[in-house]
Amino acid sequence: MRCCVCLFQQSLQCSPSKMAAGESNSRSSCLNLTNSGPLGNAPPSNSAHSSPASNGGSMGTAGGINRSAGNSNPQSGPENGGGAESAVRSTPSTQNNSRQSIGQSGATSGAASNMTATSSSSSSSASTASTDASAAVPSLPSSPASVLVYREPVYNWQATKSTVKERFAFLFNNEVLSDVHFLVGKGMGVQRIPAHRFLYSDEVQIGPETVMTTLYTAKKYAVPALEAHCVEFLKKNLRADNAFMLLTQARLFDEPQLASLCLENIDKNTADALAAEGFTDIDLDTLMAVLERDTLGVREVRLFGAAVRWADAEAQRQQLQPTPENKRRVLGKSLSLIRFPLMTIEEFAAGPAQSGILTDREVVSLFLHFTVNPKPHVEFIDRPRCCLRGKECSITRFSQVESRWGYSGTSDRIRFSVNRRIFVVGFGLYGSIHGPTDYQVNIQIIHTDSNTVLGQNDTGFSCDGTASTFRVMFKEPVEILPSVNYIACATLKGPDSHYGTKGMRKVTHEAPATGTKTCFTFCYAAGNNNGTSVEDGQIPEVIFYT
Repeated sequence: MRCCVCLFQQSLQCSPSKMAAGESNSRSSCLNLTNSGPLGNAPPSNSAHSSPASNGGSMGTAGGINRSAGNSNPQSGPENGGGAESAVRSTPSTQNNSRQSIGQSGATSGAASNMTATSSSSSSSASTASTDASAAVPSLPSSPASVLVYREPVYNWQATKSTVKERFAFLFNNEVLSDVHFLVGKGMGVQRIPAHRFLYSDEVQIGPETVMTTLYTAKKYAVPALEAHCVEFLKKNLRADNAFMLLTQARLFDEPQLASLCLENIDKNTADALAAEGFTDIDLDTLMAVLERDTLGVREVRLFGAAVRWADAEAQRQQLQPTPENKRRVLGKSLSLIRFPLMTIEEFAAGPAQSGILTDREVVSLFLHFTVNPKPHVEFIDRPRCCLRGKECSITRFSQVESRWGYSGTSDRIRFSVNRRIFVVGFGLYGSIHGPTDYQVNIQIIHTDSNTVLGQNDTGFSCDGTASTFRVMFKEPVEILPSVNYIACATLKGPDSHYGTKGMRKVTHEAPATGTKTCFTFCYAAGNNNGTSVEDGQIPEVIFYT
């Protein structure tokens, strides 16, 4: 008869410090397949399962496994009768030893005062090559009293335990991953008990004061369940006044989901988040990650003010005087992320122009950008920020393009309304029929009943001579309410352009993902409109968010 006896592989080594007093070289310092567990307890589920032998006999030194520094020295002997290989025998003497051990367990509690804890570095590992198992099994003599012993593999044992409770039950009184041993009793009666030091037990109480240190510990010791608890706690307690602090920690601990939630919160509550005390404590990389976003819901002049406050605090952290030069130095590349061209000339003149942080050349070029046309190139981004999330949408009201639409300083205007609330961020305009050309343009949206200008931008655009439309954007989104009349207005200075014809009175945009429909209704705008109407003219495209 043949059987397989699966042992701890060579990676489950036992350090000399784990040798209990009085053990002989013929006994394993880590593993004995026949002896009962410590304090007379039965070995754990992965230990040998043995039945009492029907007749006497002693296994002797041939029945044990000698190990030194993790090496296995199998014993061999003549085979009797059936010639069984790789068998381990359980004898009456070992059963008597087990009963004696059980009888002694009652005295264990009385010897608690004599308990000594000895720590040892565990060199056990739960993963080894399966091919080593057969090499670690001795070939023993067979007898009618032999009892075959089967041991389950111990490698990857955690994969079969779905909860921490089950894993603890497996490890109880088990040498696997043991990093502490207790010696209980005195003299020859001392017993060696394996134990484990644990970090987490599936029960956790997290508070605002402990969550960050707990998250750090969970990351360091690779406890994903505890890490998930911490992240979930942070998500539930995310607010505008702590968004920047949590964003810094999320980036530090590589938690992209938490970082994304923090950025979304900052987008929605930009002004409150910038005013929070923790904003000035963030690092430069986090500041740049925020300033480069297109979705911040705040005017650019307030972003500049917040950046100056941060620079003042950072200069002090670096033990620098908070002079304009040092503030520019600590801001570094983040200064170029502030979109000065989006400010009004009044905002720029009252703040950034007098701060001393910008160079004289930068101040002059920005003033020229605000006041002259064509506008000179500036080193700062002039792309508008849109505090709206979602996908940009657009509608085109003409089905055909023709040539030669002239300009003499009169505005092209068209009246429109929508069936649902939207935010208009810009128009698409036709360009020159004479090849690549630059245009100066002022765009506006006017509330029809009150004649109030809700949004405008005095800017320019370059065209390539094709019949395509060219984007001209507002500095900020303009809210459009349902069933209210508005006038779209564009005043261009430049050569003759293309124009649209075969216009549509009603144009519907349907969102691909949700099927939501946004319906535009166009009407003639009374007054001087440079000839633009529902059927023909300029302003062919409206760009918006829902």
